[in-house]
Amino acid sequence: MKPMPITEADLQGYVDGLLPEERLEEVTAYLENNPEEAERLRTYRHQNQALHLLFDPVLDEPVPTRLSARPSSNWELLRRYAAIFIVAVFAGAGGWYLHGAAQSSSVTWIASAAGSVTRVDAPLMMARRAAVAHAVYTPDPRRPVEVGADQEEALVRWLSKRIGADVRAPKLAPLGYELIGGRLLPGQSGPVAQFMYHDGAGQRLTLYVSTDQVQNKDTGFRFAQEGTVNVFYWIDGKFGYALSGSIDRGELARIANTVYEQLDKPAK
Repeated sequence: MKPMPITEADLQGYVDGLLPEERLEEVTAYLENNPEEAERLRTYRHQNQALHLLFDPVLDEPVPTRLSARPSSNWELLRRYAAIFIVAVFAGAGGWYLHGAAQSSSVTWIASAAGSVTRVDAPLMMARRAAVAHAVYTPDPRRPVEVGADQEEALVRWLSKRIGADVRAPKLAPLGYELIGGRLLPGQSGPVAQFMYHDGAGQRLTLYVSTDQVQNKDTGFRFAQEGTVNVFYWIDGKFGYALSGSIDRGELARIANTVYEQLDKPAK
């Protein structure tokens, strides 16, 4: 009997762990002969893991009274379902956001499952995007970056050209962290850069560099936490920076201060 062709539904079922054993064996064999597809699915799994890492803690929060109360009308029920759908879609894109008409003031609007809308400043959304990007790419043992540290000069030139501004990779070796490399990521209104570092124990840090925040004034260090990922972020001139890592807050602050001092100095 001719085997059934492997479909995209099979591949997505493989990522989600929903395939029956017989089909699982067939898909596994298919992926062994198709390394590009295997790499694509590995990326999807990392994204799933990252989203669970960041947003599963919300499951332990108490249910809002507005959600536990019986909807007063079918329209109210539809409104809530629509809000939940919006949250799900934008969470998968790297953050829960709706970009409102007040873009000129760098305001972002968050839709909650309860149907309410909350105003959040753009630098905080940058920090959340950075945390998601950190959680997606740092677990990858094979391809955590697009360009490795052995091509650092080419990496910096490439990222600078794509972002439209000169970026630099801070030197963190005195603090025990070596550059792994970097990659280009989509930002809110254009490309952003991500540099990745690791220490001798394999602990990884990422520095997210964005020019999305040009309408914001300079800020001092701010702290955010998304799941197990700690983030220190700040705005300096036309750049927004976010340093992310699943390490002690105090240690991350010390490294962030070093990054700030290096990037605040003119390039040699």
